[in-house]
Amino acid sequence: MEFFKSFFAAIIISFFLFHANATNVTHDGRSLIIDGVHRVLISGSIHYPRSTAQMWPDLIRKAKEGGLDTIETYVFWNAHEPIRRQYDFSGNLDLIRFIKTIQDEGLYAVLRIGPYVCAEWNYGGFPVWLHNLPGVSFRTKNDVFMNEMQNFTTLIVDMIKNENLFASQGGPIILAQIENEFGNVMGPYGAGGKEYIQWCSNMAESLGVGVPWIMCQQQDAPKPMINTCNGFYCDEFKPNNPSSPKMWTENWTGWFKSWGGADPYRTAEDLAYSVARFYQKGGTFQNYYMYHGGTNFGRTSGGPYITTTYDYNAPLDEYGNPNQPKWGHLKQLHDVLHSMEYTLTHGDVTNTDLGNSVSTTVYSTKEKSSCFLSNAHNQTDAVVKFGGIDYYVPAWSVSILPDCKDEAYNTAKVYAQTSVLVKKPNKAEDEPNSLEWVWRPENIERTAVQGKGDHHANRIIDQKAMANDASDYLWYMTRVELPKDDPLVTGKATLRVTDSGHVLHAYVNGEYIGSQWAQYGSQKYVFEKEVKLNPGKNLISLLSATVGLQNYGPMFDLNVTGVLSPVELVAHKGNEKVVKDLSSHKWSYKVGLDGVANKLYETDCPSKLKWSADSIPVDRNMTWYKTTFKAPLGNAPVVVDLLGLGKGHAWVNGHSLGRYWPSYIADEHACQTVACDYRGAYSDKKCVSKCGEPTQRWYHVPRSFLKDGENTLVLFEEFGGNPSGVQFQTVEIGTACVNAHEGKKVELSCHNRPISRINFASFGDPQGVCGSFKKTECESTEDAVSILEKECVGKESCSFEISEDKFGKAYCAIKRLAVEAVC
Repeated sequence: MEFFKSFFAAIIISFFLFHANATNVTHDGRSLIIDGVHRVLISGSIHYPRSTAQMWPDLIRKAKEGGLDTIETYVFWNAHEPIRRQYDFSGNLDLIRFIKTIQDEGLYAVLRIGPYVCAEWNYGGFPVWLHNLPGVSFRTKNDVFMNEMQNFTTLIVDMIKNENLFASQGGPIILAQIENEFGNVMGPYGAGGKEYIQWCSNMAESLGVGVPWIMCQQQDAPKPMINTCNGFYCDEFKPNNPSSPKMWTENWTGWFKSWGGADPYRTAEDLAYSVARFYQKGGTFQNYYMYHGGTNFGRTSGGPYITTTYDYNAPLDEYGNPNQPKWGHLKQLHDVLHSMEYTLTHGDVTNTDLGNSVSTTVYSTKEKSSCFLSNAHNQTDAVVKFGGIDYYVPAWSVSILPDCKDEAYNTAKVYAQTSVLVKKPNKAEDEPNSLEWVWRPENIERTAVQGKGDHHANRIIDQKAMANDASDYLWYMTRVELPKDDPLVTGKATLRVTDSGHVLHAYVNGEYIGSQWAQYGSQKYVFEKEVKLNPGKNLISLLSATVGLQNYGPMFDLNVTGVLSPVELVAHKGNEKVVKDLSSHKWSYKVGLDGVANKLYETDCPSKLKWSADSIPVDRNMTWYKTTFKAPLGNAPVVVDLLGLGKGHAWVNGHSLGRYWPSYIADEHACQTVACDYRGAYSDKKCVSKCGEPTQRWYHVPRSFLKDGENTLVLFEEFGGNPSGVQFQTVEIGTACVNAHEGKKVELSCHNRPISRINFASFGDPQGVCGSFKKTECESTEDAVSILEKECVGKESCSFEISEDKFGKAYCAIKRLAVEAVC
């Protein structure tokens, strides 16, 4: 009896403890409501697999310091279930550890289960084995697909519940998402797509997570789903339900990068403008996509043709450094918006159109009013008379007046520090100037020379179906027997291959005859090269290499990948052609590389294959290289420069850095000749840079991949290159600049390193930008350089107010301070 009394007492205590810690998340048409409080929330996307578990605490802490309340992440199905019913939640896939790290910093979380994610991620997050299940059709009313999707979604929800991580259990997760951007591509799916979306809603609700569910880009999202907006601007978005708040799940902070593409750049001014406009027009939840983009390690990048870097021009760069001035400019905006939380969620709203794209919005409660002055014209500045005061509002900007009197923030007036990052050579003790290499060839004897495969079929098979995404590489091999008088033997012959691989390497009778590859956005092409064919047996060997599987579009999963029919031998006799179609021949297939199968990339490689230190070859395709190095001293992020190499894959101490392709040069015509202007609508073609340069030459080496003593770098070179120039460097702040008006308090920081000198300082009317400041005739009476040398040199950071009391008299109508400090 006493046992049962104790047992039931424990249950009652657990019940009350659970509910005492539970967070109640609801919503109305104004905002999310957390424990009865209407909230203004600012979120940022950080994807756990695109960094390392060791980086997570610092990334999330910097996000919090930047003024975020919430971290948003997708859940990556193909990473967690690479083989059906075999799961991986280790290392940087430890979702629970990531959510708990968010919780440790006191932030909320948004879990976008999807499980389709898009995200420029391989195959949009779908596992390729799902595509290969009999009878499956993706993202429509299809029992095979829905059963697998429900199995994975339920698995994730149960894992989260078991750790009490939903807000309803006292955890940080305040929202969950089902599906992702389906509304953008829904049309071709017809009635099946509509039934599927209703099923998604019912299935999600049945899981009982105790927090609201969202669907992004789904204007017909069924109740009780909250439909949300994605895009560069979402101020005009309206939810489909009057009881749903206006929410923005993806504010694109820049853009992703493709092989052959230039560097995307979205200005701090324009990004801040988009955010301010959204909150001016009734938004109360906004998420940056990305806040930290990170790195596509391994074979995770999708597209196809998405680079290994996923920096995304985010407020935290690929390595986790604050991307200044974007990070600081947004932090100031977040502080102002949070100060207005009550008026934005409770105030009566008055909008006034002043003409010429200028408007005002007033939020009024009994206690307080807060105001926005907006100038959406992309060229003409405005002077807005408001409350009897004239306010200067530059074109394409928003001024925020928390008390409707004093301008606390303007999106076009950037006072945050600008940091210029530089690469510095490896300072490890006794590290030689150049690395010493050993090498060995990829063994293609069984494939290109002997044509031996593991699978056989009398047809050409989709690479996804044959390789099952176990490797980028798939060999297609067939034999052709020709009589000695065949025109293919006696005349001029070519091999013609239709491909969507996205790279093709062709061999005939063991001899390499050439390669070809596609461009981003146009994967399909025809390869045709002259070949020498023999009477009797001939071996055709084709190595197809994918560069990330397609991740977006209606029915993208149905796109065939790899070598396509027809594969033809063409004999040319004058103007006549004789075509021999090999498509229905017997084909042998072999998945992957011999070096990968033998784990040549591992530090303690178990293979008995020998490496050679003699005559290191260059410009030789299908070649493995290996070297050792010491980790750079200090804690700064580490990168490896792979300039001089062609295309391939890199590993450090067995950890994959991802695909490399420094020989792919960015389109030299993609960059505009005019200077980047933040004014006007942004697109991924605006303000791009580094045209005519390697798409990506620097590759992130997380500190957690490195160890004390000797480290190993292994490269598989697919095209042919020269490893002699490979070097490890650190990424650090080289200079820090401030350019701000009188009356502002500013900070200069070198982030964990001392300021060594002041290169330039002028109070008055200095001109130019960071790195090219110039003094004018209007200059203060005091020497600003000397003042800041005393104030800042030798310190990691210094802050001060810009005033005549500090910097002396300057007889200019508008006074500013420009500073360039060296770290």
